[in-house]
Amino acid sequence: MYPLKFEPILKQTLWGGDKIVPFKHLNDRTTGVGESWELSGVEDNESVVANGSDKGLTLTEVVKKYREELVGEENYARFGNKFPLLIKFIDAKQDLSIQVHPGDELAKKRHNSMGKTEMWYVVDADKGAKLRSGFSEQITPKEYKERVYNNTITDVLQEYEIHPGDVFFLPAGRIHSIGAGAFIAEIQQTSDVTYRIYDFNRKDDQGKTRELHTDLAREAINYEVLDDYRTKYEAVQDEPVELVACPYFTTSIYDMTEEISCDYSELDSFVILICIEGSCKLTDNEGNEIQLSAGETVLLPATTQDVTLSPESAGVKILETYV
Repeated sequence: MYPLKFEPILKQTLWGGDKIVPFKHLNDRTTGVGESWELSGVEDNESVVANGSDKGLTLTEVVKKYREELVGEENYARFGNKFPLLIKFIDAKQDLSIQVHPGDELAKKRHNSMGKTEMWYVVDADKGAKLRSGFSEQITPKEYKERVYNNTITDVLQEYEIHPGDVFFLPAGRIHSIGAGAFIAEIQQTSDVTYRIYDFNRKDDQGKTRELHTDLAREAINYEVLDDYRTKYEAVQDEPVELVACPYFTTSIYDMTEEISCDYSELDSFVILICIEGSCKLTDNEGNEIQLSAGETVLLPATTQDVTLSPESAGVKILETYV
């Protein structure tokens, strides 16, 4: 097997901006792109292989074809032909709705879906851009509902001004929203289940407000209050720095100024590399070579023993994630 690249799935949204297309160096005139789904096994939104002998196959077809060789033995036993992670870039020109995602148990019961635990890595942020994550004070489910109806739910949410490199881990159940001017990479479980809690009473071009899921969300929310919802880490060059480790994914950042070798011989999982900045050449143990530039994502099969990453520009940043 060889490293796989995929065609991006661009999503026009009510709140989308103009950063994704140039960031990914795409020859595309689509405007208002809020999301680029980089790697997706979501039904009706499946990524298609863009390179090599498997070009044109969907991600699910590739999983069915290679099984454990692609995803690893434990992952195949756990998830079958369902690829477990969804990778996106998100560009918010306006505030996104305040929302929450259910955990595995509730999502399975209500939607026959995985839950949605996710993380954000801030790629870029306009001056003063913010996001919300978690509650700033303790409230009850009853008070939550009252605050949604009287437009004061934002008063009890923790708000953060963001900068490139900031990381937020969002376990299922954590109330959150992405603010205007935020450009982020999102790593999440393969699920498209979102409960929209509050949408600032916005209307679309038809004069209609978007559907809210206030009652569904009430049971899904974790009402605990934390001191700080940011993920703290110490930036180090030329070695992996772990950002998040949870049952659904483990993610590290590489900030490279020189060639790095990654040993995956003991890892029973695929590896996803997401280039955030710069460009590099990737060479695997079978001699396959691939270019990886800012805005590109590559899927390394579980059979990959090791890769060498060779920077081809000053400053290369790569997110690495696996299950």
